[in-house]
Amino acid sequence: MVISAEPIIYGIVFIAVLLLVEGIYLTVFGKSISLNSKVNRRFEMLEKGGNREEVLNQLRKEMGQHLKSRQIPLYSILAEKAQKANIAFTPVQLIMIMGLLAMLSFIGLTIGTSTSVPVRIGVSLGMGIAAVFIWISNKAKKRLALIEEQLPEAVELMVRSLRVGHPFSSALTIVAREVPDPLGTEMGVIADEAAYGRDVGEALKDMAERLDMQDMRFLAVAVSIQQQSGGNLAEVLDGLSKVIRSRFKLFRRVKAITAEAKWSGMFLSLFPLGCLLMIAVTKPDYYDSVKESSVFIPACLVVAGFLVANIFIMRSLVDIKV
Repeated sequence: MVISAEPIIYGIVFIAVLLLVEGIYLTVFGKSISLNSKVNRRFEMLEKGGNREEVLNQLRKEMGQHLKSRQIPLYSILAEKAQKANIAFTPVQLIMIMGLLAMLSFIGLTIGTSTSVPVRIGVSLGMGIAAVFIWISNKAKKRLALIEEQLPEAVELMVRSLRVGHPFSSALTIVAREVPDPLGTEMGVIADEAAYGRDVGEALKDMAERLDMQDMRFLAVAVSIQQQSGGNLAEVLDGLSKVIRSRFKLFRRVKAITAEAKWSGMFLSLFPLGCLLMIAVTKPDYYDSVKESSVFIPACLVVAGFLVANIFIMRSLVDIKV
């Protein structure tokens, strides 16, 4: 049995490129940019001697730079996810990283494989783009999950601050100081904007739309209604924190119930691709007898179409909306 090493080399090169993206990010911005930082990034920037206004402008620039760059070709597919992930790299820098990773992939494939130059170029470009896309998607998913988990505690901290007599702007400042990233920096930006005269309700609405988070919209609406009609904001936020916790528990319960179906769908989607990879590794000449057939390429395209359709159909079947 002849075993081909080329598919394995492709996989190794792609994993190396994927890890390299995170390495570049941490090298440029340091550990303070990571999601699990105990001291939020805004506080760290202030402690390093940054002016409050300069730090606010820097953070607002990072938070809004991606959606403003949707017109850039190729980058538009990443803009929304990069916005939710709050990637500190600029759009131009991300595109340059894609190019750098594609070049490194091409060098790795040139050293490790003997495929033709056009194929290596195409695969290298795909690896560079896919690595950045997967990395940004993973960052966005983790960041939104952390914010959803931190939000009930942050709202309860606001409630306790309001009940002891602090104004809402001071409650935001306390949340920004006590809550770690990613929510700590987000609330810190809102507190700074409120200090410079921006309406708090408007700032919260902008944050909710930027993150596309329903619970944050509830908070923004509650604050806006209280500003316009008055009332006991502490009681309103206390009820909101209970609603958010209940929703969070429901999401976790649904996630646990549907876990088996999701893993089954993932297995059924990846199994055909795994079979193709195993055939390519263990018996590279398996299709040699039919490669010259006139229907080989059309049949491959049909099979590829069915595989892609299978992935989307299985995802839609196991994606339960609550």
